[in-house]
Amino acid sequence: MALEGICGVNRWPFMRRFDHLQSEWQMEQLRDATSNFENPYALMAPPFENPAVNLCKIVDHCGIKMDFAHGTTTLGFKYQGGVVLCADSRATSGQYIGSQTMKKIVELNDYMLGTLAGGAADCVYWDRVLARDCRLHELRFKRRMSVDAAARMIVNISAEYKGMGLVMGMMLAGYDDEGPKLIYVDSEGVRCHGNVFSVGSGSPYALGVLDTGHRYIMTDQEAFDLARRAIYHATSKDAYSGGIVRLYHINAQGWRNISNTDCSELHDAYCKDDHSGGSAGNSGCCPDDIPCSSGVQRQKELPENEVLAQVAAVTQEGT
Repeated sequence: MALEGICGVNRWPFMRRFDHLQSEWQMEQLRDATSNFENPYALMAPPFENPAVNLCKIVDHCGIKMDFAHGTTTLGFKYQGGVVLCADSRATSGQYIGSQTMKKIVELNDYMLGTLAGGAADCVYWDRVLARDCRLHELRFKRRMSVDAAARMIVNISAEYKGMGLVMGMMLAGYDDEGPKLIYVDSEGVRCHGNVFSVGSGSPYALGVLDTGHRYIMTDQEAFDLARRAIYHATSKDAYSGGIVRLYHINAQGWRNISNTDCSELHDAYCKDDHSGGSAGNSGCCPDDIPCSSGVQRQKELPENEVLAQVAAVTQEGT
């Protein structure tokens, strides 16, 4: 045996023991499965073609009950004071509520935030990779990564893994040399700049409130109240949204966490009983000290009604 070791004969494949060959195969499989530890952009691909389509067929064929349905509500908008991001905290898998404390707004650096919507594992993993690259960019170039560069990075990742079952709908918000930015990116490779976005299963309800109450000229408190109200109405109508409403504000000084409020507290504030809340002039679901999102619309309707009344009076005098 010593002569074999000196001559190197024991390193030939046919001279190795079976358990040694098996351990080498296992180590090779382990290296492939953990390749992202060395390169976070290199993930092990599923062992079959077109995972987005074939995985459902395989699951049905094996009789495994696996529901990939998920839901959330996240929103963001720009106004004169910067950018506001707001999100719920409920994580679901079909009809099962997995968590009520999911953090769906991720701090990428001191001036940039990202939201999560879609597959929790996909969004959390790539947000962590993006946060890592933001820090490396600061160390290498002595300046912060711009929001556009971060959005382009996520789009490139989505294009590389397109058709692999990646499910993401993210908003990137931040403040850079060009001012406040709000960008939507998703797993289909879409990258879109905008002033108002809402992503998730509860987004139609949130957008209904935002379309009514959003305007560029608002105070900070009005913007915060509008964001909380939009998320609250989405959680009250969408079963896949709920938990804690987290609110963040971004301006030239960076981001700050404004509040983390439970939906039940917002319910007590925003949707009191019609017979017990408000005064005689405001006997609705909102008390007088909290501005209702539809108040802006009512203020717009009053001047229009006055103009119509004046036109009718002039017409009657002419006849």
